[in-house]
Amino acid sequence: MNLKQLSQMLQLSQTTVSRALNGYPEVNEDTRRRVADAAKRHGYRPNPSARRLATGKTGMIGYVMPTGATVDIDPHFVEFLSGLGDFARSHELDLVLSPTAADEEETTYRRIVANKQVDAVYVSSPCPADKRLTLLDQLHIPYIVHGRSEGLDFAYPFLDIDNEGAFHEAARLLIQLGHNRIALVNGEDWKTFAIHRERGVRKALNAGGLALPDHRLISNAMTDENGYRATRRLFEQDDKPTAIICSSLFMTLGVMRALRDLNLAVPADVSVIAHDDVFPWLKPENFSVPLTTTRSSIRAAGARVAERLVARLSELEDGARGEVWPVDLVVRGSIAGAPPGA
Repeated sequence: MNLKQLSQMLQLSQTTVSRALNGYPEVNEDTRRRVADAAKRHGYRPNPSARRLATGKTGMIGYVMPTGATVDIDPHFVEFLSGLGDFARSHELDLVLSPTAADEEETTYRRIVANKQVDAVYVSSPCPADKRLTLLDQLHIPYIVHGRSEGLDFAYPFLDIDNEGAFHEAARLLIQLGHNRIALVNGEDWKTFAIHRERGVRKALNAGGLALPDHRLISNAMTDENGYRATRRLFEQDDKPTAIICSSLFMTLGVMRALRDLNLAVPADVSVIAHDDVFPWLKPENFSVPLTTTRSSIRAAGARVAERLVARLSELEDGARGEVWPVDLVVRGSIAGAPPGA
């Protein structure tokens, strides 16, 4: 079925049908839904070249992906991409990955915008005063940031979780259980999410008259091996922690392995709280001791970023709105009161 046949069947003009399928805001929601349902039912697919000529849009969302020997593909990214891809597919959008060397990101952004390769982009793992956001603001391409930056002199659209609040509540719960030697095994300290998580832990400790000394804060890429090494370092100290807050389930795999090698029991000797991005293949309740977690779905975040990008392309959203999701604290068997005499 072509556009003309679809419009005749619906008794609508070809212009109205085309605008409904391409998300133009002047088409009311009932008409948009009626056209979309009919197109799906009869197998209508717009010709990509014709749609680009008619609308000036490619139907593609872009992501500039740093690659190279020093860059690991993060499982968090894969799960996020699954959520984004599911939503994009349902709205007939494609995702374009543009690999680039870490020091050539700016050149790659300029190229894909100049060549009109994509309609919009999303940015992940922002850092303070992130130069990518300054560039995208200057290039005037629709974008959404997954996470937040700090220290910029302009507002920008973003979706983030309340990292500071989540880790504040985790630390506060441990303090209520009598722990006064709490360690934080965090992500890389140049990323804003890790800064916010450290800030949340420090605020809770300060409110309880406690501190987070340098030797009980370890920041690194969130891998199993780094979690293991961090835990071994923590227990080389004289004032060993009685509780660990960990920024990732993947790091927590290493944390639990190290504690087992040190013959330390969870939670009798050490309490553990981890952050859980909700992975279908790695569940906190399936650890040897079910893990207490701060919990938020990264797949749902991916879908929401795609939804907001579609809204921006359809002119249903504009401006620089920030969106911060609350984080659940799910208590399981990995925490208990501080050991006697600790």
